Amino acid sequence: MNQNKIDLRGTLHVTDWLSGIKYAPGEEVPIVQVLFKNTRSAFYRNPDHLPLRKGDWVAVEAQPGHDIGQVMLTGPLVRLQMKKANVGADAEMKRIFRKASEADLEKFHEARAREHETMIRSRQIAAELGLNMKIGDVEYQGDGAKAIFYYIADERVDFRKLIRILADTFKIRIEMKQIGARQEAGRIGGIGPCGRPLCCSSWMSKFVSVGTGAARVQDLSMNPLKLAGQCGKLKCCLNFETDAYAEASRQLPPRDAVLITQDAEYYQFKTDILARTVTYSTDKHLAANLVTIPASRAFEIIRINKQGGKVEQLEAEKPKVEPAKEYVELVGQDSLTRFDKSGRAKKKRRNKGGAEPQPKPEQSAKKSGDSKAASRQQPEQRQPKEKQRQNADRQEQRRPEGPRPKQGPRPQPKPKDKNPKEKQPKERPANAEQPQEVNQRPQRDRQQRHPNPGQRKKQAPKPDNKQNEA
Repeated sequence: MNQNKIDLRGTLHVTDWLSGIKYAPGEEVPIVQVLFKNTRSAFYRNPDHLPLRKGDWVAVEAQPGHDIGQVMLTGPLVRLQMKKANVGADAEMKRIFRKASEADLEKFHEARAREHETMIRSRQIAAELGLNMKIGDVEYQGDGAKAIFYYIADERVDFRKLIRILADTFKIRIEMKQIGARQEAGRIGGIGPCGRPLCCSSWMSKFVSVGTGAARVQDLSMNPLKLAGQCGKLKCCLNFETDAYAEASRQLPPRDAVLITQDAEYYQFKTDILARTVTYSTDKHLAANLVTIPASRAFEIIRINKQGGKVEQLEAEKPKVEPAKEYVELVGQDSLTRFDKSGRAKKKRRNKGGAEPQPKPEQSAKKSGDSKAASRQQPEQRQPKEKQRQNADRQEQRRPEGPRPKQGPRPQPKPKDKNPKEKQPKERPANAEQPQEVNQRPQRDRQQRHPNPGQRKKQAPKPDNKQNEA
């Protein structure tokens, strides 16, 4: 077996922070604490002043024979542990024989291998005798000459007959030792609700009584299913943080303090000790209009109430905080399909002269929103803008001064009028005078004036040629 391996049990209970320091010959302490199976430990004298270190296996005096254990603590700290265990310096102690040899360790492991089989057989014998007891564990001595049977019983048990049967069966010396539920859980071991090995089986060597006051100080619900451990008793870990909770609770306002505001009175409903916040209710027994405030605000309101004043509300006015600038992720705004070609996109065609392509009649009608113009649109190619401006200038030069004469209707068919209620233009009488210049104007000038007859404004209808001849 590796002698350098150190058993971790008891290392968190006491730490040898003086290990490695050389002491003066007069200050050496000839007492060593030795750890055995699970949490059993004892103090032994070192009369031969053997150079022992933490983790060494030693052969110690037993009754009868010898036992094998591991050194747990050496040096001046042993006296502090003796004082804590109420063991005087003048008390009778057994001594350490020697460091364990290979033969001692081999015999020790052979005895350990028989412990489980012995425990199962002893339980069967106790059940046959009808004894109201439970054998929880068996520990063999280092030399295999003695075994300790740990049992649990609610009542007093007469096990004299059991001892005789066990001695005849296993041919060893029998010792019966009663333990409690906590010691049983520590010897058997297991996993706690926290997910770690049980403290009583991993590092605790002594058990301290746990009361319900520890749960009340920590403001825990008095639910026995949650507060009890695997042994059926209150969890040992309730004592670990009791002092911290007791100190933190002193920084909270008293439970019977009543906070008075202009609207109502508030009573303490619950507290969060670690967060140092208090929740108040307008009803003593029910949760009504709950308001949670920090402890500092509660002390401030109590001080104001003692001076005879009242606050408007329990919560303090929060300072205005400017909204933080939002983080804009420009990469996330881009669409994944921004590089895909749209199926509706069409290539623009340009004329040879460099003019832009003319939109289709349907598209121009949709853009203008004029349904009448769309119906009159013809699929004629428009002229460039420069030519349209030149034609417009020529028309202005040729146009005579004075009011524009009314012209008659053209021979082409009239477009359907969507609004039949509109008044149609009246025909002029046959004897109406027409200026000769307009009648003699060639047809080519009228085409230049209105290159796109579909977009021409409505004009008064022209009189017939027959009427003009008359």
